[in-house]
Amino acid sequence: MRSLVGDLLQLRLDAQSDGKLHKKLYNTIRHSILEGSLPPQSRLPPSRDLATELHLSRNTVLRVYEQLLAEGYIVSRTGSGTFVAQTVPDSLLSAPLSPVENAAGELSSHLSNRGQALLQRSSASPRQWGAFLPGVPDVNAFPHALFRKIQSRVSRKPQASQLSYSDAGGSQALQLALVDYLRVARSVKCSAGQILITEGIHQAIDLVSRMLCNPGDKAWIEEPAYWGIRNVLTMNGVNLEPVDVDLAGINPPDTGDGAPKLIFVTPSHQYPLGCVMSLERRQRLLALARQTGSWIVEDDYDSEFRFSGQPIPALQGLVDDAPVIYTGTFSKTLYPGLRLGYLVLPRPLMQALKTAHAELYRGGRLVDQEALALFISEGHYTAHIRRMRLLYARRRARLAGLIVAALGKEALSEFNDNAGLHLVLSLPEHCNDAVLASQANQRGILVRALSRYYSGAHPLKGLLLGFAAMEEETMESAFKVLLECIRENS
Repeated sequence: MRSLVGDLLQLRLDAQSDGKLHKKLYNTIRHSILEGSLPPQSRLPPSRDLATELHLSRNTVLRVYEQLLAEGYIVSRTGSGTFVAQTVPDSLLSAPLSPVENAAGELSSHLSNRGQALLQRSSASPRQWGAFLPGVPDVNAFPHALFRKIQSRVSRKPQASQLSYSDAGGSQALQLALVDYLRVARSVKCSAGQILITEGIHQAIDLVSRMLCNPGDKAWIEEPAYWGIRNVLTMNGVNLEPVDVDLAGINPPDTGDGAPKLIFVTPSHQYPLGCVMSLERRQRLLALARQTGSWIVEDDYDSEFRFSGQPIPALQGLVDDAPVIYTGTFSKTLYPGLRLGYLVLPRPLMQALKTAHAELYRGGRLVDQEALALFISEGHYTAHIRRMRLLYARRRARLAGLIVAALGKEALSEFNDNAGLHLVLSLPEHCNDAVLASQANQRGILVRALSRYYSGAHPLKGLLLGFAAMEEETMESAFKVLLECIRENS
């Protein structure tokens, strides 16, 4: 029996007069995907069936499917078949303009200046899973069955209060579980009342910047820094002042002249470079904040994943009543789609920010929070982190070995600390890492350009390579594709 997909491809194959059969079939399927005749998530015929319909050898069809799969146009689901990817490479980079984009002049008249600026600076990848994507954990390694059982236990007879809005900063059970966990794992000093549950780090930073900064106020950010923090602050009218990072972390000035309202740092594992802030810098930063009345915002995004030595204690717990707003997330330790993070607020700020959070975001998802509280208090969370630490250490070593074998030790950035979920691959100054990353993305290798994280005119050149979500046996083939891109740009 012929399929509609087979009929479509046969017509388009017949229209091509020359070329090798596998190339003609590749171009036909790829063009059909890009122009929408084969929409996202549509199922392709099995290779054997398509070969019969098109009067081709099965090896020809398999070769084309493998190429399209490697480039991210299609995905294979075990037991289900082959499907058009939800987002394909060309649509990310050179898709036809939508009607809204075509009417750019009309659109700009409706958007605010800061809205237009945000779209111009947007860096969020439409593809959040694939080879070497930084910052993504192995979501398949999470004990989903166990967590579902806990969720089922909690949701079997939920209380009315768990199904309504939250005005207390989240589930009390989760707040209590976090107090114990953070005290032991991160040396954080707090009570349950100081913890505010948020929907991730972006919401946490949005709340902090709205409540503590007036438009035009200044914030220090690390140079380089996570682009998401820059965008949230800029959207809230905060003026950013980048402060250089070296091997000892952020290097603040010795005096408090021109001190900001907020100071954003990633002291345990600087993002994106990976260095650890020295004790001297930590003490200097705390003293500066006390002297000037600034608030330090400590982002402890993946501090659990150190692969050698002792854990680095949080800045927040270094002194009593530190002027530090501590932020954490479950996106790296569990999975990003959970959308749960938290703030540990200094006592003077906790009630005001909890009230503001309830007014602005109408907190909820208390059943999920209760389930997570049980997951933590019953010991499953720390057990999962221990397993992931061992797994990620092996994957990190595998990727580092591939880099050194192909490019030499000098290709591993000096900033790379033995922690985190990505490595920084250094590139020569003359190399355009943004172009290289774009070319790699087109081939299904989702690296990020280091220069994109800088605000100034003299960024370091390199690539961020995530290793957490990649099985070791698939790493070499993906790295070979990246290596081809690097050599083409050398």
